[in-house]
Amino acid sequence: MSKNVYTKIKIVLPVMAAALLVLIIVTTAFGSVNVPLRQTLGIILKNLGFASIQIDSRLESIIFYIRLPRVIVAAIVGAALSVSGTVMQGMFRNPMADPGILGVSSGAGLGAVTAIALGITSKSMFFLPLFAAVGALIASFLIFMLSVRNGKVPVMNLILSGIAVSMFLSAVTTTILKFISGNQVKRFIFWSVGSLNDKTWESVEIIIFPVLICTVMLVLLAKELNVMLLGEEEAQSVGLNSSRMRKIMLILSSVSTAAAVSVSGTISFVGLIVPHILRLIVGPDHRILLPASAIGGAFFLLACDFVGIMMPREINVGIVTSLLGAPYFLYLLNKARSNAGNLR
Repeated sequence: MSKNVYTKIKIVLPVMAAALLVLIIVTTAFGSVNVPLRQTLGIILKNLGFASIQIDSRLESIIFYIRLPRVIVAAIVGAALSVSGTVMQGMFRNPMADPGILGVSSGAGLGAVTAIALGITSKSMFFLPLFAAVGALIASFLIFMLSVRNGKVPVMNLILSGIAVSMFLSAVTTTILKFISGNQVKRFIFWSVGSLNDKTWESVEIIIFPVLICTVMLVLLAKELNVMLLGEEEAQSVGLNSSRMRKIMLILSSVSTAAAVSVSGTISFVGLIVPHILRLIVGPDHRILLPASAIGGAFFLLACDFVGIMMPREINVGIVTSLLGAPYFLYLLNKARSNAGNLR
């Protein structure tokens, strides 16, 4: 590891982590009922077993059982989407690559609407995220199988297959919506725009382990991803089977993203904006970029959710990220015309 990368890891990552911890406390403290930051920190530490203090039970319920789970879910989802976006952009050497090209969003949407149409979401809170995750993984697997040619996964095949399958699944989803009740349609729409409302510690349990495991494994593959940035011939010259490595990374990214969107619904542009901004700050080396993207993605989604909460009338976080991401996507699209879409 070069001295420059080691310095960034030693300085940049701790600073980012500290900023994220501060934001977690701030976003947990403020809402319809504002709680002093010191008291908020005390409640969190008490429930984690690090302090023994007298706290108003009402405030304790608000902070630890209502707000903190939502904040933790936001951080996990943001990290998952951002790391997956970073991996996609690195593999395809294109700054506009995003987890959406794997059909995760359309597959999750079909899974979610199926669970709602069957009427099983009222029986357990786990059915909707379970069906959404399964739908996302099936869509990703289908797109991957359609893209394989002679054991390799050409980028253009993957993108075109993703577009085709996503359009087909979206059409199936729309068809199902035509035959379900108005209340069921409202429930699906609320889920599909991306929301962190009503998240509990059970929601955290659903996503934390698959996201954590996949993220750690992707970070450990940072060196291989750096090699893949050089191109197919260079990767083969150093003994790296880029096709096999791409399959592994696609699977890990798909599982992580599917777990995230199964709980939060469709949240766009996190995997597009955060990696690109951090690449400008910390550079293209994935040994620093991947962990920085995990922290940065958590920070970004938390900040977007906080903005939505503090509005006169609360706005879903998926709407906030879309309002920020759409203009940024147009900027990247315009920039790609001049540099052929290569990473810089």
